[in-house]
Amino acid sequence: MRRLILFVAIALCYIVDSQAQTQFNERPKLVIGIVVDQMRWDYLGRYYNQYQEDGLKRLINQGYSCNNCLINYLPTVTAIGHTSAYTGTTPAFHGICGNAFYKNGVKISSCEDHDVTTVGSNKKDASSPVNLLATTIGDQLRLHTDFKSKVIGVSYKDRAAILPAGRSASAAYWIDTKAGQFVSSTWYMQELPQWAKDYNAQLKKNKELQKVGKNVGLYPLCGHITADMAIAALKGEQLGKGEETDMLCISFSQTDVIGHEYSTRGEHTDEAYLELDKDIAKLLKAFDEQVGEDNYLVFLTADHGAAHNHQFMQDHKLNGGPFKWDEEYVVNAANRLGVRFGLTKNVIKDCLDYRLVLDKDAIREQGVDEQKLRDGIVEELLNTPHVAFACDFKKAATAPIPAFLKERVLKGYHHDRSGDIIFMLEPGWYGFNSKYSSPIGTTHGEWNPYDAHIPLLFYGWKVKHGETSREVHITDIAPTVCHKLHIQQPNACVGEPITEVMGE
Repeated sequence: MRRLILFVAIALCYIVDSQAQTQFNERPKLVIGIVVDQMRWDYLGRYYNQYQEDGLKRLINQGYSCNNCLINYLPTVTAIGHTSAYTGTTPAFHGICGNAFYKNGVKISSCEDHDVTTVGSNKKDASSPVNLLATTIGDQLRLHTDFKSKVIGVSYKDRAAILPAGRSASAAYWIDTKAGQFVSSTWYMQELPQWAKDYNAQLKKNKELQKVGKNVGLYPLCGHITADMAIAALKGEQLGKGEETDMLCISFSQTDVIGHEYSTRGEHTDEAYLELDKDIAKLLKAFDEQVGEDNYLVFLTADHGAAHNHQFMQDHKLNGGPFKWDEEYVVNAANRLGVRFGLTKNVIKDCLDYRLVLDKDAIREQGVDEQKLRDGIVEELLNTPHVAFACDFKKAATAPIPAFLKERVLKGYHHDRSGDIIFMLEPGWYGFNSKYSSPIGTTHGEWNPYDAHIPLLFYGWKVKHGETSREVHITDIAPTVCHKLHIQQPNACVGEPITEVMGE
């Protein structure tokens, strides 16, 4: 009897393991990528007992969880995170160096494109993936199938819909908050498809949306309409029903907007994640019904995390505080640099995500030795309270900073788009700017676990249940998905497949 039980147990293990293995060239009908903006890894555990069984718990309890997934570059911000997850590479290669960055000396937003126009509203500004240098999972899927696969991105934010889907995407849709509807751009189409027009017509009748208006990002409603738009795309485009594998890239942004406003604790954040759980459950149900439970592959991750609010930290006797850039550094440092180098004009053009952009014209006009000036700025930074490390990007390889931080600095550096000097703050401290965080809110961008430790769950087609605490990276997502699909990795991919997900 014992031998029989042992034999049955071994057989069952073999069956389960073989189900997780893929036959060569075998693919699911649909791949779904879900990014939750500003979701810290610990939110999976913090709310676990409150999640419903068919939402995030379903992904956790039936899927594969990578419990030590880290962002392996600096800075940790939205546009970079979305791009890195889907390209398998970092800003050094994919070129998306922030939500905003300087390109050829001109400051632009990550998806800014003056050669396209908005489709679906009369908004003047238009967006596209024109600034993206590398291919995504979706691009590789389209290439592999001679562009027969459909790849669609949906989000509240333009960058969160556009960058994951890639340059060759079939479409990307985001919300024009002033118009209160989803839009796209002429990069993809000249007119919205009928199913999108129909969904926008429903939004026009949404009384809750009418009430909150352009502030919809501050409410769970933003997640609800994002999920519904994704389902409308699923049905309208008949995703997962064609001969080739399709892909749907969904990003939930309300969690980020709410986090910036209300931080990591409190009723607003609690509500945001419990309502997100309902959105995930609704999506999974739609995938089951439209594609079939065994025919789709899902991964869920985040673009970055968030620090606890500085006052919350101080109230509990923990280290942390607001780094007021304008007050604590620019004015004082500019004065000291002026005296030291005989400057009459400011030589610091901007500070973006803990990186300084120098005004090269002002430096040349004043006849200052640029390298000596760079060295002087780094010195001033290191003498500034609560700055832990600082370095000139040109000297990062030999800078006196820990090796793992040096590596993240270099991976995040693009010579034309990342600025000139980077600095890192002490744990718990973050750049305070009312544009990005309220007095009771927070922000992100640093290397610390609160910003860089993110969830990563795989679920569905040929995914075995389990977990790992091995360190993996956000750049490992794309090669893992491509490995399962038996397609080439994105063309600048530096990540490695997470073979445990495949049962290897």
